Amino acid sequence: KKTAKTAKPSNPVLTLEKAEKVLQEARNKVTELRKKLDNKLVPDYTLKDPDGQAVSLHSLFGAKDDLIIIHNMGKGCPYCTLWADGLIGFKKHLENRAGFALVSHDRPSVLREFGASRGWNYKYLSNDSGQFSKEMGMQNEDGSPLPGISTFHRDANGTIKRVSHAYFGPGDDFCSIWHIFDMLKEGPKGWGPNYSY
Repeated sequence: KKTAKTAKPSNPVLTLEKAEKVLQEARNKVTELRKKLDNKLVPDYTLKDPDGQAVSLHSLFGAKDDLIIIHNMGKGCPYCTLWADGLIGFKKHLENRAGFALVSHDRPSVLREFGASRGWNYKYLSNDSGQFSKEMGMQNEDGSPLPGISTFHRDANGTIKRVSHAYFGPGDDFCSIWHIFDMLKEGPKGWGPNYSY
């Protein structure tokens, strides 16, 4: 008479390693899919520096062929502030690979004061007209801004194309604090960022 085989207990370490491999493969696929959605021509937008002076998108590339833009909702969003604060330590590494700047919906004067108060050590620019963010898909239908990232490439003839984009939010791959908190026994436990502690 045959008896049912007892299932062997799974090895938690091997289960975790397998899940991590699947997650990495999914991330790689998402990266490729994002690029297929973009690669479209982009005009040379004009933004404003904290003093209100015009700055072209083209100039933000500097000597690089690639550009990273962070779309920031402005002073009124503590979550966007968290993301922006977190980029301080990455500045020199990002700028070594590509042009890099943050674009906010705040007016130049507001942005100047707020960026200085946060110690932001990278370029931050105003898009107070909203046109750049709107055409990059970083606005809701009511005109309110959305947080995220866009990457661009400049060809040898000066043509600019957007290569990829993504939106920011708690738990995304662009702010490591959420993944660090996930490793705590109770996870983030309802935590949210404040301007000061």
